[in-house]
Amino acid sequence: MSLRLRKLTSRIGAVADGVDVTAVPDLPTIRALREALNEHKALVFDDVDLDNAGQEQVARWFGELTTAHPNVPAADGTANVLAVDSETSKANAWHTDVTFVVNPPQVTTLRSLVTTPYGGETIIANTGAAYRDLPEPLRALAQSLRVVHTNQFDYARPQAGTEQEREYDRVFVATPYEAEHPVVRVHPLTGERGLFIGGFAKRITGLSAADSADLLRLFQSYVTRPENVLRWTWSPNQLLVFDNRITQHYAVDNYDDHPRRLNRVTVAGEVPVGVDGRRSVQLLGDASHYTSVLEVAA
Repeated sequence: MSLRLRKLTSRIGAVADGVDVTAVPDLPTIRALREALNEHKALVFDDVDLDNAGQEQVARWFGELTTAHPNVPAADGTANVLAVDSETSKANAWHTDVTFVVNPPQVTTLRSLVTTPYGGETIIANTGAAYRDLPEPLRALAQSLRVVHTNQFDYARPQAGTEQEREYDRVFVATPYEAEHPVVRVHPLTGERGLFIGGFAKRITGLSAADSADLLRLFQSYVTRPENVLRWTWSPNQLLVFDNRITQHYAVDNYDDHPRRLNRVTVAGEVPVGVDGRRSVQLLGDASHYTSVLEVAA
């Protein structure tokens, strides 16, 4: 295989060509893909002929899989596939996947099954670039802070409209989780620093709710700057792979009542570490049924 990359923006995203995702890659190809993901944060594969098992196999190129979700059941007939379906949920809020557990996934893969005639994009932001955009005093402040993430936060929508949406939300929060993470996370492979916040971030440790909200809004405004964002318009049979450790994403709800379905498979991650060397901690809930902990050599 011969990996070829075409950049999509200056700060995030590339189309990956020359890799047969249905074949077994050699070690140099896997290394090249990892290096490309480290650099571009998000990779798009066009015209992929994959089923659920095939998507799981590609995700395994990057490591051991998680199950579908700590609370939400897997897609029928699978253990590792989460259906991202407009009938049950529209994740129209900025977030990093499953940050309410102590070791969120390191990589997320999304495969398009049902796309919309217009709208329905997935927006992905480079949180490393956002950190670098911060003025030095804000960088220093962010590096000193820790933040509690929870699945009990109003991440997706304040009120679900249909019975299916209400049931999905009930299941999503049925078992509560809380984890404390550094606001600035150090990437374990590259050493790059990135803002580790998003929609599950509820409160900054040691601050009031009002001060927490104000600071999180300020830091988040750097994440969502247009320069840091890739806006991806889906076509059928595409696979999107992104580094969940140093990105946030947002599914845009701008397609009326058209059906939209992606399947998600995630790869187990390590416990985040801050600039000061402190690791994240689980405050509430046990997610060992969902993911193992990736150990990264010092």
